[in-house]
Amino acid sequence: MVFVEVASKKDVPVGKMKMVEVNGTSILLVNLAGDYYAIGNICSHRGCKLSSGMLDGEIVRCSCHGSRFKVKTGEVVGGPATKPETTYEVKAEEDQILIST
Repeated sequence: MVFVEVASKKDVPVGKMKMVEVNGTSILLVNLAGDYYAIGNICSHRGCKLSSGMLDGEIVRCSCHGSRFKVKTGEVVGGPATKPETTYEVKAEEDQILIST
């Protein structure tokens, strides 16, 4: 597995999220209490960017139609979406955040 540097830790403070791109794929990077998680950034319902939505604890809500996804697992916890988001392995090394490709 290859990891790609996508951001510095200061770019994603605790409780915040950031859109990053890895090999042409839009990914949502989230900092939950100092642990980093990454899921697909394009809502599986209608293709809106989750990074434009709201983060509430470990749930991100799509701004277009309100679908909700668990950041840790990509699981749908509220529709209209029915397909989960892809998850990506994340590592934090020194000041850098890396995502698996």
